[in-house]
Amino acid sequence: MSLLAEITHEEQPGWIMGLFALVMLLTYVGVAHERFHKTVAALLGAGVLTIMGVSLHVFDYPDIYEFLKRDLNVFGVIIGTGILVDVTGQSGLFHFLSMLIVRATRGRAALLFFSVCALSFAFVAVLTIVPATLILCSLVMVICRSLNYSPKPFLLAVAICANSGAIVTFASGLPNIMIGTAAEIPYVQFLMVSAPFAVWSLIVALVVLRFRFRGDLPWRQSEDERRALAERMAEFDPWALVENRWVLVRSAVILVATVLGFAFAQLLGLGMDFIAMAGGTAALLFAGKSVEDTINKVNWTVILFFMGLFLIIGCVESTGSLEWLARQVVELSQGSITALVALLSVFSAVASSIVDNIPVAATMIPIVRNISDSGLPAEPLWWTLVLACNLGGNGTPIGSISCVIALYTLKKEAGIDVGWVEFIRLGGTILALQIVFAIAYLELMYAFDLLPKL
Repeated sequence: MSLLAEITHEEQPGWIMGLFALVMLLTYVGVAHERFHKTVAALLGAGVLTIMGVSLHVFDYPDIYEFLKRDLNVFGVIIGTGILVDVTGQSGLFHFLSMLIVRATRGRAALLFFSVCALSFAFVAVLTIVPATLILCSLVMVICRSLNYSPKPFLLAVAICANSGAIVTFASGLPNIMIGTAAEIPYVQFLMVSAPFAVWSLIVALVVLRFRFRGDLPWRQSEDERRALAERMAEFDPWALVENRWVLVRSAVILVATVLGFAFAQLLGLGMDFIAMAGGTAALLFAGKSVEDTINKVNWTVILFFMGLFLIIGCVESTGSLEWLARQVVELSQGSITALVALLSVFSAVASSIVDNIPVAATMIPIVRNISDSGLPAEPLWWTLVLACNLGGNGTPIGSISCVIALYTLKKEAGIDVGWVEFIRLGGTILALQIVFAIAYLELMYAFDLLPKL
């Protein structure tokens, strides 16, 4: 096969490709703008591109159903995990586990800080970034008020460590689900490649965070201070939010079974969407209080956002512009995997920090697919996209939903405002180091043939 990919769509004239790309870019600007709801921006962009595509005879109207059909399983995963997390949260399981860890640290600042970081990593890996961040931010505010600690170091740590946790598994984040589904990466293989680097990226973040907040927390505490903390910690009750212990146990069993289902879905011949929906259904059946209330709490706004986003990508892809862009990337790298990994890493991370990693992942998926169709190995390219899109969230205050939630909580609950410059100094430094290590990690994995074949 030749170095350049065969064109899979009829390539439109340059002005049409440019016009569609411009509308997509303007849509992404609307997505990134705080005063314009990103779901409205995505649906508006999808509507405009659909009208343009049909009127300019780029595609027929029924083709838009084909654009959506490729990604229906993503909707199933979002709905199923949303139901499961809500029911499990109502049982008090997450609060119970968090309180046990907090009490185990005896309130000591250093142990508590690193425990919160580890907890952020673990919760996001299992629960996905939105519910985990919401739970942890609420928990951090309760702890900091009780122990008179500044919430700023803890909440910024949650925001940044969450993006490392989002790398761990196939279902840890929406970009992972999108990329893993497109690349058909098995759950266990995903874990084997991503988890080791996720831990390493967490260590990098911890080193920088510890240095940055060296004067913001009492890292070394006297015996008297420790005894006073122990007395305060005795008032923390892990069972405070647990109304029914049997419901908590059932929720824990269903959550563990669902995670195991994700791990063995391929061996069972099932899709991730089926496992997620099965877990959500089991939660409603055996642990749910109100079926209608729980289903109403599913993030339908995100689902509509994805619907618009997938339509946008499908419309732009139908012009042949993404295949053209893929050819330019291959030409620039001169067919070198080393150069491609570096180019895609930097571009995807920077773009994710500015726009949001979800639209970046959605845009890059067909580009990576077309580059791999040129005869270049696909594995390092897909893993580059996974790592860079997640890590890019550390770059700016709007780069990741975890950053948005944490900074909003800090301002609303503690009256502390973290500006763009301050955040970029911290998060941007961490991102730069993590991306350098990500490139080195993938280059070494590829050089020693350690990336599982897809």
